[in-house]
Amino acid sequence: MTDQADGQAPGRRPTMVDVARAAGVSLKTVSRVANEVPTVRTDLAERVRAAMSELGFQRNNVAANLRSGRTTATIGLIIRDLANPFYSTIAAAAATVAERFDTQLITASSGWDPARERELVLDLFERRVDGLIVVPTGGDQSYLRTELDRGTPAVFIDSPPSGCRADTALLDNRTGTRDLLRRLLAEGHRDIGMITDTLNDYTMSERLAGAREALVEAGIDGGRHAARLYSDNPRSAGDAVAAMLDAPDPPSALFCGNNRILLGAVEELARRRARLRLAAFDDFEFAPLLPHPVTVVGYDTRALGRLAAEMLFQRLNSPGAEPSNYVIPTYLVDRGMELTGD
Repeated sequence: MTDQADGQAPGRRPTMVDVARAAGVSLKTVSRVANEVPTVRTDLAERVRAAMSELGFQRNNVAANLRSGRTTATIGLIIRDLANPFYSTIAAAAATVAERFDTQLITASSGWDPARERELVLDLFERRVDGLIVVPTGGDQSYLRTELDRGTPAVFIDSPPSGCRADTALLDNRTGTRDLLRRLLAEGHRDIGMITDTLNDYTMSERLAGAREALVEAGIDGGRHAARLYSDNPRSAGDAVAAMLDAPDPPSALFCGNNRILLGAVEELARRRARLRLAAFDDFEFAPLLPHPVTVVGYDTRALGRLAAEMLFQRLNSPGAEPSNYVIPTYLVDRGMELTGD
């Protein structure tokens, strides 16, 4: 090897030119070794590999694959909130499937911001990912049409896209909530309060639709005890519960549109030492420990993430097929505990 590697600028990623200079061989020889061409002489190949190791050279697999027409062996996943266990579980399940196909998963969070979602999607397209899994934030996804038409597949999870056609993997939000409200009605409740998040979100609008279907079946007005939040934090949910309980005719049961709303309801009831029949969408890890009995709509979050990833790889193998829509079933489960004493 030569001493000419000292001319490499500090902090710069070493290139094939640097390796060729350090090993005293041609650039073509370095390229052949990097691409594992078996016709390179053994002594030259060893000199090139030693130079690569000394310089810390790493082959640019993405660029090489693009030049050869092969895939980049990467897929993208855009979720709404990395800190939310629902989305982190989806990411973990999708990563397991990607590993099975020797593919790297790149995960990013949109933070519920449609503009950020679009920015991330376009950035991943520039990186030439083989496909995308997207939990949309709402708004319009028509910006995806051009790339979808070029053959890059996308699967939408939790909510369908707007402005384009693509595969979807969804929860059965409407049926789950309808079954939950039917349970409350069968127990004899007629004054049922409902607290939901903004209806700009597909999942919440579907849950509210399911609740209202059950109430209409029973001939009950579903709007008398209803509160719509524009921030689903527990504090605002607690304020909504307080307003319902302070009304002249408070409800006997309460449906919470998600588990964050449920936490606010439980906190307000505990503060007042009040009892109310509670029901909510979204089971979660600590639901059995809630200091108040509650019936929740549960589902297999890992199955949702796994299904979306498997749909994406199936789409990579069958690019011309019509978009598919799959729905993960839900079930009812009793959580929480009945505390006694003062």
